[in-house]
Amino acid sequence: MTVDAFPEESGPQQGRLFAAGGPSLAEHHGRFGSLPEFRRPGALAALLDEAGLVGRGGAGFPTGRKISTATGRGAIAIGNGAEGEPESRKDATLLAHAPHLVLDGLILAGEAIGARELFLYVPTRALATVRAALDERHDARWHRPYVNVIEAPDTFVAGEKSAVVSRVEGGPALPRDQLASTAVSGVRGRPTLVQNVETLAHIGLIARYGPRWFRSVGDPSEPGTMLVTLSGAVRAGGVVEVPTGVSIAELISHDGGTDLRTLRSVLVGGYHGTWLTLASLGDFHLCRPSMARAGASPGAGIVHALAIGDCGLARSADIVTYLAEQSAGQCGPCINGLPRLAQLLTELAYGTATATGAATEIRRIADLVDGRGSCRHPDGTARFVRSALDVFASDILLHNDGQCEALLTTVTGHDSRKESRV
Repeated sequence: MTVDAFPEESGPQQGRLFAAGGPSLAEHHGRFGSLPEFRRPGALAALLDEAGLVGRGGAGFPTGRKISTATGRGAIAIGNGAEGEPESRKDATLLAHAPHLVLDGLILAGEAIGARELFLYVPTRALATVRAALDERHDARWHRPYVNVIEAPDTFVAGEKSAVVSRVEGGPALPRDQLASTAVSGVRGRPTLVQNVETLAHIGLIARYGPRWFRSVGDPSEPGTMLVTLSGAVRAGGVVEVPTGVSIAELISHDGGTDLRTLRSVLVGGYHGTWLTLASLGDFHLCRPSMARAGASPGAGIVHALAIGDCGLARSADIVTYLAEQSAGQCGPCINGLPRLAQLLTELAYGTATATGAATEIRRIADLVDGRGSCRHPDGTARFVRSALDVFASDILLHNDGQCEALLTTVTGHDSRKESRV
């Protein structure tokens, strides 16, 4: 594993994305050589299908199939580096350390769908690095098609696929209703491929080293490595590259790091993710087949640990309040449902509501907003809320009596009541 860094030598379990050793084009070329060419139509998509690469932006859709769908007259390719999720740092880290690998993947994907326009959609903090990498390519005549750089707003919904399309068209970075798939009708009605930047970096490597190399690590059902942002009550947080299928418990406690006994719960998948109980951590691995048993997903590779002295209901209420504020405000579930969920969960968490009645009403509102929004922001919020009610169920009745598990827990002589928020 590597944390906010990359090793000097690329091994089978690490250094696969960060092996270029920095943003320099000379270092990148020295490590990887020239960009391969795929002259036969469908060749790259077939290679990615054989490798088993799925998107690393959260949805986990098969990349080869997505490329095959987006081909057509006037097709457009977009590298999505918008990272509005507050707990995620992986895309920014990748763009800082290996921008040329991302650009390789974008160019190959663009050529595979016959795109004449390529876009890289990145937050403000990544603009300088990306533009410097593009300047290097231009000066070195490594500049196959021109890449347009678009600045992504620092908002939660700015990376949603239809919001990306809207921003590339010159509009606001807000989700919108879609009558057809973006791959069929995206930017200005053209077939549009939107791929996360980590997925593009993997494309740049698979094109060089092949499917067998990619499948040499990771879970067979979802092979390769993935970038994970580890945060919260951990000894060493940061961006970690691991094989898919790694145990969540192993990830957190790697190399004698965080003592799992100091944790109350772990949030996997970010603010649209799922809380997992401490007792269940060893049963789950970072791949979709494993996480699906808990109704969860690795999402964009976010693992956030909650300390045993922190109130899970209070932390969840704060997150839902943020999500309600970050909505596009374009449909009933976001305008009315999410603020109501935030209000009810806050009242429950901070002791101003009758616990049993509040929890029942929270579930009712979550069911009402789920599947009824213009985008999936309400769905993700509802999933997160339900997991909070399930995992912190024992706290609900305690809060009704003005108590909290965080107040009652003492770990190795340390009284967590001094640090509780409730």
